[in-house]
Amino acid sequence: MMRAEWLPIVMQGTINEIYVIDCGTLGILHANEAACRNQQRSLEELTSLSLSDVVAPTSTQILLQTLQSLNSNSVEHTTIDADLVRRTGAIYPVECRLFRCETMPSPAYIAICTDVNSRTETSRELGLNKSLYSAIVSNTPGLVYQFQLTPDGKASFSYLSEGCQALLGLSPEELRAKPERFLDLIQPEDRQSYLESMTASSHDNKGWNWEGRIWIDAWKDIKWINLRATPNLLADKSVQWNGIMTNITQSKLEEFEIKHSRARLAELSAHIERVKELEQTRIARDVHDDLGGNLTAIKMALALLASRLPTGSKELSEKAAYLDSLVDRTIESVHRIASDLRPSILDFGIVAALEWQTEEFEKQVGIPCTFSANVREIALHPDQATAMFRIFQEALTNIAKHAGASSVTVQLSLSRGSIKLKIIDNGKGIATAERLKPKSFGIRGMIERANSLGGKLSIGPTMGGGSTVTIKIPQK
Repeated sequence: MMRAEWLPIVMQGTINEIYVIDCGTLGILHANEAACRNQQRSLEELTSLSLSDVVAPTSTQILLQTLQSLNSNSVEHTTIDADLVRRTGAIYPVECRLFRCETMPSPAYIAICTDVNSRTETSRELGLNKSLYSAIVSNTPGLVYQFQLTPDGKASFSYLSEGCQALLGLSPEELRAKPERFLDLIQPEDRQSYLESMTASSHDNKGWNWEGRIWIDAWKDIKWINLRATPNLLADKSVQWNGIMTNITQSKLEEFEIKHSRARLAELSAHIERVKELEQTRIARDVHDDLGGNLTAIKMALALLASRLPTGSKELSEKAAYLDSLVDRTIESVHRIASDLRPSILDFGIVAALEWQTEEFEKQVGIPCTFSANVREIALHPDQATAMFRIFQEALTNIAKHAGASSVTVQLSLSRGSIKLKIIDNGKGIATAERLKPKSFGIRGMIERANSLGGKLSIGPTMGGGSTVTIKIPQK
């Protein structure tokens, strides 16, 4: 591109005022858009004026002396501070760089003026922004940092806030001088996850979020820290992260305490369930053996007495028949109560127990219920068998009460050392909000029982409507 083509582009593309001034008359030959805008004059107006018309009287003398020094060829260019005058009479300071150009058709001065007010305002804003940034950083809990990784694996910290000392036990100067010391602080068992998370962030250009333990030798203490940073790919293929590190030791300790408390609570809950089942088994045995035995003896004695009643004693015969019927109903109640406390069918194995309960559900509720299993027998610890059976009972109770289903399918399978039980209904389903209701003790109890077995219970929608309850536990 010839100079005649690019010179106007350069002149109009800058924010500085540019004036071309005749060396002899000091008349303005040309001015760029920035000069017209700051002077609040059109180009025609400016080119009809001389330099003295746009320079404040206080700056005229020094400007003329400077131009004289350019004329003497003692200097090629120079810079002075001057005041210019707008069309309105307003005076504004500029930094003026002056050149003498001999290559034009006639010698001319080139004046490039920078508005000092604008520069001062920019500097002031930069200062305010810097002060604001410093205030934010100084009041941010933790360490604000800038970390850089080159393609050859060299790491460096280009910025570290004063929080470095409080968090890491190292001053910003110490860590900048030896950035590898940060990796040394990380506990050996956590370093691999740190490096892997950094590599993943660099490779995917996604946020870096890592937490782990560091050893502070100065305090002989271990801290948990959380690191969050945003990566930026630089021109030299280096990756630069801007982020913050915070001390999360207290929250981690609280988290561990909560997990420990939950584990202890789960153990207590499981223990209570086992004790309850043992007590129910004992009561069921006592009810069945003692009450059942006594009632059988009463029935036999009653039959003997009835056989010896006087012939023709209708009233006594009716009383005896009523008592016999009452004993029969009581024996049935004893059997039912004993079965509810601890179904004797469990003695025949979990497969037989679930199949029996399926049949009982269909008889009592009237909803068709099918059962299938891929094995005929599964060896289970009595506690596991009882817990799974109770979960199954609760699931069927919920279906009967709330599902509005017209059919239920039960599937039991054994695969790779784990037992899976699925209860599928075609009812109206159950919303997540319903499962999370504070008083949903039935579902909560099912989940707790499954967890106590080292297993998992899930409830989800069934294709076409309804719900599916899935229990999966390891076979012990």
